[in-house]
Amino acid sequence: MQRVNRRGGARALWAGMLLGLGLATPGAAQVGTNAPPVVAGAKPVTIERIKVHAPSIEGSLEGDSADRDVIVILPPGYAADRSRRYPVVYALHGYSIGAEQWMAEIHVPQTVEGAFARGVKPMILVLPDSKTVHNGSMYSRSVTTGDFETFIARDLVRYIDGHYRTVPTRESRGLAGHSMGGYGTTRIGMKYPEVFGALYMLSPCCLSPRETFAADPAVEAKLRALRSPGDAATLGWGERAQLASAAAWSPNPKAPPLYLDLPVKDGQVQPDVLARWTANAPLAMIDQYAGNLRRYRGIGLDVGDQDGLKDDAAKLHAALDRYGIAHRYAVYPGTHTSNVAFRIQDQVLPFFSETLVFPRR
Repeated sequence: MQRVNRRGGARALWAGMLLGLGLATPGAAQVGTNAPPVVAGAKPVTIERIKVHAPSIEGSLEGDSADRDVIVILPPGYAADRSRRYPVVYALHGYSIGAEQWMAEIHVPQTVEGAFARGVKPMILVLPDSKTVHNGSMYSRSVTTGDFETFIARDLVRYIDGHYRTVPTRESRGLAGHSMGGYGTTRIGMKYPEVFGALYMLSPCCLSPRETFAADPAVEAKLRALRSPGDAATLGWGERAQLASAAAWSPNPKAPPLYLDLPVKDGQVQPDVLARWTANAPLAMIDQYAGNLRRYRGIGLDVGDQDGLKDDAAKLHAALDRYGIAHRYAVYPGTHTSNVAFRIQDQVLPFFSETLVFPRR
């Protein structure tokens, strides 16, 4: 099997909050990943790049655009048969990358074409771009970043159903994501069982509540010296991730210019801020939403055996078991990003092919 180019491997992000997100150096956004072999005879898909306006993101205090880039992947034969409708899978990218980089990391279109050639039923895939000024929305609700949770679950679904030949029912919609996208899938899946019928979380980040935080006076000074959200572009990867988390989970409309509360103030950890972050941790949320998760036709969860997020994935697996929520769980050979393209082709798309409802021909 081809070795993945990790450019140094996974590392911890500021005291382990987003451990193992697969970026080796501050500011790095793209990692090289290995791809499964090309499937002979695979038919080409059609890729469309569109803009979708998100009313839910309008007026975000940090100035993120409400006009979002979206990649739509149409199955072979979509243009030829104008009467046929298709289920849709929404696939969410991770932190520090956008939809284009996500597509490259999971080797689309090769993996999608390969999956169809190997028997996966034709479906539409949608890759929305949820990158923000701080490199990631966390797919959360916030006056600072805008409401990306509603963008995915409402605005985007409404647009796709209105412009493509979809099967516009929950039973025919899937939601998947990797890393931050896995977190988004978990979070949104808990809250919107009336919209989606199946979920697949790949190496989800940010599952556990934060009980401690490493106070670094130098980092705090750099963050508090910023005069606008755009100034954060000069910061390191981990520092920007801290801002992204604070913008998503501890927004503060009375705290310009960044409109957020940091977890550290004057060198002291702020328990009230960490409590707000905890309120957004799926392992703290699951007791409230277990009933919603039972409504899904299928739930998938996997993680690499060398991934720093493996322990939290195991905790989510145990929590689902505790509530008797049926799901598939796998630990496969790999790091945070290696073999993810294999999972998309060989596991994720076949999973949705089995669990979503397809129209009768």
